[in-house]
Amino acid sequence: MKRLFADMNPTLRGFLLLVLVTAAIVALRLESSLSVLLIVLRILFIVAIAFFVYLLWRERRDDIAVWPTRARVAFYGGALLIVVAIGAFILDRPAGLPALAFVLIVGISGFAMWRAWRDQHTYG
Repeated sequence: MKRLFADMNPTLRGFLLLVLVTAAIVALRLESSLSVLLIVLRILFIVAIAFFVYLLWRERRDDIAVWPTRARVAFYGGALLIVVAIGAFILDRPAGLPALAFVLIVGISGFAMWRAWRDQHTYG
């Protein structure tokens, strides 16, 4: 039996594992526990992203401190707008045009941040 799993296609083995876990959840009626676990994992994912962004910022904050005021305001303003938009998206879960507005806000704010960074790192 051990050799059967060792010689099995890894994708098939992964799907069988998923089917086994799903069958156990359904058989034991753990759907509500699973939904709570997914909410906790969603929160942990957001915290992990925030921690990663914080580490990137901490490495480069000395460089950003010497930028002109206009570039710093554009950079930090874009970051703040993205954080507010993500928070509103998590709380409200928009669909349709509000979801499109969220994507546009994040895209335009990210472009403003990238443009401010690029303008400060272009030597010529």
